[in-house]
Amino acid sequence: MTGENLGDALAQIAAALEVPVLLAAVGVLLLCALELGRFATEAWTRRARARSGGDLRELARRAVAEPGSAGELARAAPTAFAAVALTRIVAARSAARPQAAEHALADYELAAQRRLDRTRLLVRAGPAIGLMGTLIPLAPGLAALGRGDVAALAADLRVAFSATVIGLLVGTISFALTLARTRMYGADLSALERAAAEEPAATTNGAAQATAAGPAR
Repeated sequence: MTGENLGDALAQIAAALEVPVLLAAVGVLLLCALELGRFATEAWTRRARARSGGDLRELARRAVAEPGSAGELARAAPTAFAAVALTRIVAARSAARPQAAEHALADYELAAQRRLDRTRLLVRAGPAIGLMGTLIPLAPGLAALGRGDVAALAADLRVAFSATVIGLLVGTISFALTLARTRMYGADLSALERAAAEEPAATTNGAAQATAAGPAR
């Protein structure tokens, strides 16, 4: 096979990928819109609960002080996996099992990473698909230019530039969502770690009472 034949084969493969790539561009745009909606809902919920004094740090403090109401308090956690982690941490503290609390924290980190991976994937996939959608229509556009068909060239360039815009838009929004979620989940992890490391209330209160009462006579 000569170089020209190989080039023609690659050109045909690229032309066959035009429709799938454009469909993929629409798909990542829809996924980006879905993640943006999820983030907006989560951020609004966090802000509303923070105004009423129900942020995760306060919930963790109350759950540690009142282990019996940990399940009810965990329902107000900002995310489902934070609620599970809080419940498991309080149960581990009540059973004096520090390793179980560490496992709950590790599982929380894994759940947070899985959620972050959705937008991290879009950060890379969006611009990559946009670039493919840009380059593929250029070959027939240049061929049309060689024939003097300016209308066909304009149509191909319109598709190419649209794919570029979609790819950059998806990548930019996904990157911003990843940064915002990383900050939020990092704050949640800090609150859970403090709850896991906090001294038991009974021990603290007992020590305070003993200090106030002074030595026994």
